[in-house]
Amino acid sequence: MKAYFDHEKLNVYQVSLTFNEWVGELLTSIEKKAAAKDQLDRAPTSIPLNIAEGNGKFSKRDRARFFDVARGSALEAAASLDVLVSGKLTTKTEIIPAKEQLVQIVNMLIGLLKRLGYDFESGTVIVREEADSTFSFEQEQEQEKE
Repeated sequence: MKAYFDHEKLNVYQVSLTFNEWVGELLTSIEKKAAAKDQLDRAPTSIPLNIAEGNGKFSKRDRARFFDVARGSALEAAASLDVLVSGKLTTKTEIIPAKEQLVQIVNMLIGLLKRLGYDFESGTVIVREEADSTFSFEQEQEQEKE
């Protein structure tokens, strides 16, 4: 598929879309109504949306804020899966592929945050603020290797 926007070239964006597809299949298999099911419907949607919005920002501070929100949504999705397991609406075995995708998503987002100079203790970008271009596919590939 042709990429029209820079965020579409990011591996983390593509993995988050794959995760959303998996979640859609899981949710259709769960007939019972549950708050965690509703939450699992929302949190994964937030991941690619925040990646796209963040990647479109010009300032490092704004970009980091959206990437951090996407990371938080990935963790929220992981917790929602755990709650579904504890409520016996799915099994630990069934969610393993999703958890592995979420680990990958979180690690890639942390890599992008580090590249922006994000300080994980203070939650801010500690490098001098300057306008720069969005992450490209090539830059993300370099970051994933680090």
